[in-house]
Amino acid sequence: MNELEVEGALGALPFLFEFWAMEHQLPPEGDWRTWVIMGGRGAGKTRAGAEWVRSMVEGDMPLDKGQARRVALVGETIEQVREVMVFGDSGLLACSPSDRRPKYHVGRKMLEWPNGAIATIHTAHDPEGLRGPQFDCAWVDELAKWKRGAETWDMLQFALRLGDDPRCCVTTTPRNVEVLKELLAQSSTVMTHATTEANAANLADGFLKEVRRRYAGTRLGRQELEGVLLSDVEGAFWTTAMLDAVRRKRKPKLDRVVVGLDPAVSAGRSSDACGIIVAGVSMDGPPQDWRAHVIADCTVQGVGPNGWARAAIAAMDKYNADRLVAEVNQGGQLVSEVIRQVDPMVSLKTVHASKGKVARAEPVAALYEQNRVTHGLNLGPLEDQMTRMTRAGYEGQGSPDRVDALVWALHELMIEPANAYRRPGVRSL
Repeated sequence: MNELEVEGALGALPFLFEFWAMEHQLPPEGDWRTWVIMGGRGAGKTRAGAEWVRSMVEGDMPLDKGQARRVALVGETIEQVREVMVFGDSGLLACSPSDRRPKYHVGRKMLEWPNGAIATIHTAHDPEGLRGPQFDCAWVDELAKWKRGAETWDMLQFALRLGDDPRCCVTTTPRNVEVLKELLAQSSTVMTHATTEANAANLADGFLKEVRRRYAGTRLGRQELEGVLLSDVEGAFWTTAMLDAVRRKRKPKLDRVVVGLDPAVSAGRSSDACGIIVAGVSMDGPPQDWRAHVIADCTVQGVGPNGWARAAIAAMDKYNADRLVAEVNQGGQLVSEVIRQVDPMVSLKTVHASKGKVARAEPVAALYEQNRVTHGLNLGPLEDQMTRMTRAGYEGQGSPDRVDALVWALHELMIEPANAYRRPGVRSL
């Protein structure tokens, strides 16, 4: 290889996307119609979408035809398509080498490649604009934030009718919207996922430090940084909006702290988790005026009885808890014995559930409705379970171990003292 060939090979390297792409940026194999790339902010979704369009449009040589000839570029507005998908730092023009770079025709809102393939711009503000055109390929950006998402998506599906195998790539940050949830539920849809941290090498250190500081442990952070689709279930005791409203960055002054424990009856990766929730209470005034604060989720999974007992005692030591409240419905006397083996002197209260999970959760949910409970940070998994707890039962997978532990902790801190305060007594003369 002479010097000129080496220089040419090095010059082409930045455009060989498969050489340095992350796993979530490469299309899955198999027979699919829609590929959803779902991830946090800055996770590399736009670059993956642009490179996928290149792979569909380009042939082996600059003038050779590719698999796709008519491409739809669909965003929320014309400006967002133009500034992000076309001219953006990770857009189509930036990703293309000079001999394969498409030309942008301003008046026609169209890109044209040297091999004759074209891409036209369409927006979610004008779903009817997708009537008439037809495509063999489409790139959809930020579907979950479109105000007319379902209508636009439906119109696009009718237009994807050219070629032997028309396909679509959707790049989006998740939001709890029906159009995205329905799309992900389709058997013809495949998904890759990545967090913001996955692309840390290409992001400013200052940006990462700031978003970690501001949003780590929040539900907004789970959505925007971790790329997790957070959904509310109809009839749930707790909603995303409710939990967002009770979150606090600083822990209030607490007079009493307890650890709620919902033990797991089995160990292993597929077994239920052992819920361990730390909560405290500010005891100003009569019990009906007290305020609770959920401090931490120390839940463990895949450990045996000795493992969860040690985790519960460790949580008590870390947060200087006054009492451990453990459910014994399934473990019975074994729960007490295992805990005492770890710490014989621990302040332990065992509780036996005489009511079902829903009945136990309802009075705790009422405390949230009365704005008497706040949350600390880093409670995402607990809050996810809470938004799936309904009057008809738990709508998630497995058992709501974290919610059970939370319920026991808040019963001990708030509900039992209030019940005792209201209960009439008998005075002797």
